[in-house]
Amino acid sequence: MNENKFTRKYLQDAKHLIDLNSPYSGRVSWESPSNIALVKYWGKYGDQLPQNPSLSFTLKHSKTKTSIDYQHRDGNQSNVDFYFEGKRNEKFEAKISRYIEKISAYMPFLSQLQLKIDSANTFPHSAGIASSASSFSALALCLCSMEKKYFGTLQSDDEFYQKASFLARLGSGSACRSTYGKLALWGKTDAISNSSNEVAIPVDNGINPVFKSYHDAILIIDSGQKELSSTGGHALMENHKYAYTRYNQAQENLKSILAHLQSGNEAGFAQVVENEAMSLHALMMSSIPSVVLLKPNTLVAIERLKEFRLKENINFTFTLDAGPNIHILYPQSVCEQMVRFIESNLLNLCENGRWIDDEISVGPTQIE
Repeated sequence: MNENKFTRKYLQDAKHLIDLNSPYSGRVSWESPSNIALVKYWGKYGDQLPQNPSLSFTLKHSKTKTSIDYQHRDGNQSNVDFYFEGKRNEKFEAKISRYIEKISAYMPFLSQLQLKIDSANTFPHSAGIASSASSFSALALCLCSMEKKYFGTLQSDDEFYQKASFLARLGSGSACRSTYGKLALWGKTDAISNSSNEVAIPVDNGINPVFKSYHDAILIIDSGQKELSSTGGHALMENHKYAYTRYNQAQENLKSILAHLQSGNEAGFAQVVENEAMSLHALMMSSIPSVVLLKPNTLVAIERLKEFRLKENINFTFTLDAGPNIHILYPQSVCEQMVRFIESNLLNLCENGRWIDDEISVGPTQIE
């Protein structure tokens, strides 16, 4: 019954978001971080809706800064000029133009504006970090700030970030989680009553403090261009033999990981996180056509990590997105030990010895 309640609400609200009050020109900027999924989103339906719930850590240093300069639009102009890291990018510009046109159903005032969008990442391209999550969340937050300024809506934080999450999802599914800090959940689950397929929600109550101190060491095994787009990856699940088994697995893993996050059970948390990562790649390898994204050095690094954990008896875990690069998740208490191990035993497996030292963050921030 409530499957599309946010869509209905924002379409209804849009009737009051048509005529801009003058002067309608200015600049707005946000920084929004990427995130790393602990329970993976893999498979979608409808308009960017997930087949299963997902849970992620929001990162601190891997983020996108987006600024929008806006003014009245001449009807003959294209309404989007897009610059990435200081240079005009026509490929991204076409994608962002389609996105702006799409979300104008919820923000019809956008059709009256000329938008000059400047975007830049703090992390290198193809580093195994979800740039679409940080970029679309930053863009959505900018647009919500514009709505708030000119129409007096979205005055409460809950309303503001909820709509930003909704809009970000329409650009990139995982982006809806980046509008919140620390832990964010996206997708309907019986485990949390206010969960939704349309927006992400923050998960903070009852989480053991140890998990709020977690770091994310990202090993750049291979920075080559992605062999599988996100859209292509989700499409593999449409006729996958194990699709429904996977969706049920994700629901159960979510319940388990929430219990471990609340109890402080780091070993149980690690078991679920690694099961999710390996299941994701097993699904790709058993798809038709089969897709193998793991590299030889990925497998060697995983074996070294497992051996190190067993030998030293310390708590940490690892995960992977749809690519060869590894995210090592560990608490602050073992930070020095982990960094020494990475530098002495894993850097030779990384492309040009590259890795990124990140950690859990409080979420996006507006830049005045």
